[in-house]
Amino acid sequence: MDLDLRKIRYFVAVAELLHFGRAAERLHIAQPVLSRQIRALEKDLGAELFVRDSHGVTLTDAGRQLLGDGQQLLAAADGARRRVLRAARGPRRLLVGFRAGVVVTHALRAFAAAHPDVETNARRVEWDDQERLILDGTVDIAYVRRPVHEDGLELRPLYRETRVAMLPEGHRLAGKQELSLADLDGERWLRYADPRPGDLPIRTIEEKFECVAAGTGITLVPRSVAEQYSRPDISYVPVTDAEPDQVLLAWAAGRHSPLITAFVETAQSLG
Repeated sequence: MDLDLRKIRYFVAVAELLHFGRAAERLHIAQPVLSRQIRALEKDLGAELFVRDSHGVTLTDAGRQLLGDGQQLLAAADGARRRVLRAARGPRRLLVGFRAGVVVTHALRAFAAAHPDVETNARRVEWDDQERLILDGTVDIAYVRRPVHEDGLELRPLYRETRVAMLPEGHRLAGKQELSLADLDGERWLRYADPRPGDLPIRTIEEKFECVAAGTGITLVPRSVAEQYSRPDISYVPVTDAEPDQVLLAWAAGRHSPLITAFVETAQSLG
């Protein structure tokens, strides 16, 4: 049995909102039609995807599994559509994503010199959209940082770099030559992903700057971020036992593109 992507799209809308009415509004279809399509999908799969009761709608174990797989399938389908349209319109293009602190200029220049017929551009990506923008075809390849959700991606490690503590001016440890993680015990941490109890979740490097400068918390950043972004109200101190940050190249698995292959070779040759 082939999966119907339309039904998967309907399912993902309901699974994300956990409400048939709001999902129907998002999809611009009638709620009874949506309900029939979900029941048909459950019949196709031979598994119940939702528990529907007086308390509302919840996902079953099968539904939770399909949500993750379904989001990836839809992203891959959207990516294929985008790449086909891009190829049909021509000329050849390569859009390279990069995380804050990662310098892509040298690789872009070297690649453009070797492929003058290719339009090459760069776009910044964040920790919470780096995988999605690759899978849905928004960017062709990207410099990403761990942690990375590897499903559907090809990864090529490039390099590691040390991390430093980002501290507000006047902090008790600002101005030290180096620190250990133990020195930072008791501090309130700012974290991108998987914040622990008491941590403050944030999304962008700019949010980190503002929160640290205001004394809201501290964080660790790759050395390249410290080198590129300086502010008089922020101090950077190396942390000797912090796990190094790893930068990798990532692109959609199974995508056989001579341009991607050439760019990977260029980036690796530059170290």
